Amino acid sequence: MKLLLDQDVYATTARFLTHLGYDVVLAAQIGLARADDEVLLRVAHEQGRVFITRDRDFGNLVFVRDLGAGVLYLRLLPSTQNAVHDQLKRVLTTYSAEELAKAFVVIEPDGHRIRKLPAQ
Repeated sequence: MKLLLDQDVYATTARFLTHLGYDVVLAAQIGLARADDEVLLRVAHEQGRVFITRDRDFGNLVFVRDLGAGVLYLRLLPSTQNAVHDQLKRVLTTYSAEELAKAFVVIEPDGHRIRKLPAQ
């Protein structure tokens, strides 16, 4: 599965995902460290990547502004990192790349919620 990580995602999360064998690209690696959120979603969609962020504003972009792209929103603090990583791994192994590309998933220490995006 191909993933694009927002600049606010912890480096430990990037290493965790890389260790699991995922194709991980950091926004900064492709010159998007200061890019607008809309640009990040567009690039993720164009590259066939699921977007991972800690920024809650992406819910608004995906649902209110209809900028459909798969987003995994991590509700993560340093103290909850291991629990959130466990849930993230569960999401990535439970759902296919195609399913995640059409969903907004909130991942928390004690579980996750998935919501399908409006038909495009």
